[in-house]
Amino acid sequence: MRVYLLVLLVAAAGTYVMVPVVRHVALVSNALTPVRARDVHSTPIPRLGGVAMFVGLLLAVTVASRIPYLSNVIDSSAWAVVLGAGLVCLLGVIDDLWELDWATKLAGQVLASGVMAWQGVQLLTFPIGGLTIGSSRLSLVSTVLVVLVAINAVNWMDGLDGLAAGIVGIGATAFFLYVYVLTRATSPESYTSLAATVVAALIGVCVGFLPYNFNPATIFMGDSGSMQLGLVSAASTIIVTGQIDPGSFEGSRAVPVFLPILLPLVVLLLPVVDMVRLILRRVLAGNSPFHADRMHMHHRLLAAGHSHRRAVLVMYVWAAAASFPVAAMGFLPLWWVLAGTLVGVVAALVATVDMMPGVRSMVARHTGARHVRVVSSRLVSGTGEVSLPASGQAPQGTAAGAEGCTGASVALAHGSQAVQPQMPPQAQQDPQHVGRH
Repeated sequence: MRVYLLVLLVAAAGTYVMVPVVRHVALVSNALTPVRARDVHSTPIPRLGGVAMFVGLLLAVTVASRIPYLSNVIDSSAWAVVLGAGLVCLLGVIDDLWELDWATKLAGQVLASGVMAWQGVQLLTFPIGGLTIGSSRLSLVSTVLVVLVAINAVNWMDGLDGLAAGIVGIGATAFFLYVYVLTRATSPESYTSLAATVVAALIGVCVGFLPYNFNPATIFMGDSGSMQLGLVSAASTIIVTGQIDPGSFEGSRAVPVFLPILLPLVVLLLPVVDMVRLILRRVLAGNSPFHADRMHMHHRLLAAGHSHRRAVLVMYVWAAAASFPVAAMGFLPLWWVLAGTLVGVVAALVATVDMMPGVRSMVARHTGARHVRVVSSRLVSGTGEVSLPASGQAPQGTAAGAEGCTGASVALAHGSQAVQPQMPPQAQQDPQHVGRH
């Protein structure tokens, strides 16, 4: 475990140190995320953060290859993952700089996935009933399909500051615990595992990037980062499927056979469902599947009144509530897992409801605990002057309300008329960032 922790720390440190360098390069090269109609960040933000993430991944795998304990598992497959990650990172950099069309991006993703599969990371068996893929061509195609789904699920999920890195990091942590316990069970003579090494590096990359990317973000990972996270996540899953002998698990012990496929699916369930829903909606509307709009799940959370950070934290909680119980199925009694799942879901529901401003306001009204907030406007008079209030009175042109009722239109009383404040165009936008898709 200490060796894997070292790999994690190397990946985190490498990413963390490289982010300021990459951010400077992005500023100099004008690789900035523009402020568009579908975005709500108010100023251009540097991107290309995926380059720093790739450096962290490369450093972690290189260090792991020099550690005697892990050197025997860092084979061509490990470098195939690095190669695939580098290719999608390069593709993302090109897209971040010159905005590729969706068909070109998809072709590049297929190329990167195919190269990684050709170098040895292939889905040879399905860990369900011992099904073996008999055709090398079918193995290649199935691998590319799995990787493409993961790449685009994470890419489309990258819509709020810290969302993609946080959810992938949470899922990767649960997956690492599962893989580590599985390795101890299947290889008692040696606890080394390529999958565990890759997942430890993936966790480290997310940990190293989050301090710069959590709201308010100073840099975005861009497509170079989100596609990279998806590819590495899929690669670790594919590697694990080759580690399990389905015949060694029978009856109630057969649960671990399903987990390499089930766990990543559960972690990415929300973004995958969101992606499928959006594709169907866009196609039925006569648009391209990659047509950008504001109908993503994170957009809906913001529309429901969540702040930027609260929306991200809600999705963090649900990712943890889904991934850790599923990972625990591999080594804990089922009734323990069910009890933990129930607790996790209840906690997620409470967190989701408690973070909704409308619900907090309703609770405040019923409990009498009101947090007064004063909102002033310089448009309450023709001169723009706001007079100071007398002691114990609210100032003219202000409105007091329960905390959390954000996004509501407030009529400011002036004389006998209610005046709707006119906000400048930039101020009408939510100052938080959402993704391009």
